[in-house]
Amino acid sequence: VFSTMAEAKMELDMVICNATISAFEKAGVWEGAWQLFGAMTHRMVESGTITFNAMSSACEKGETWESALQILAVMQRRGVESNVITSNAAVSACEKCSAWEKALQILSSMAHSKVEYSRITLSASISACEKGGEWQKG
Repeated sequence: VFSTMAEAKMELDMVICNATISAFEKAGVWEGAWQLFGAMTHRMVESGTITFNAMSSACEKGETWESALQILAVMQRRGVESNVITSNAAVSACEKCSAWEKALQILSSMAHSKVEYSRITLSASISACEKGGEWQKG
């Protein structure tokens, strides 16, 4: 993709990157999403909430809760507010890996930052606790 863009003298921009990250997510290739996200940072391509939502979803599909937490941390460092989509994907990534403590930490941070919960948020948090053998925590 990038070599074709270079040949056509197209600039790498946020819209193209967001679409490509979403394609990686749908294909289950979270590593590709991370590589592109790194290239965006290196080339100083702007990233926004949609970028982070797509990255968080890619991490969820890849069942990499650590990466999903990294995305939330990068958002915070860059001053980009998380939303229910980003948070749900991160909680779901934790749920898939039985990382119940991390799921509850995200739930707590959502309350502190006034990000609204959804049924998905609460269901994934409860499921993470159940999978981790901590059902009484949910």
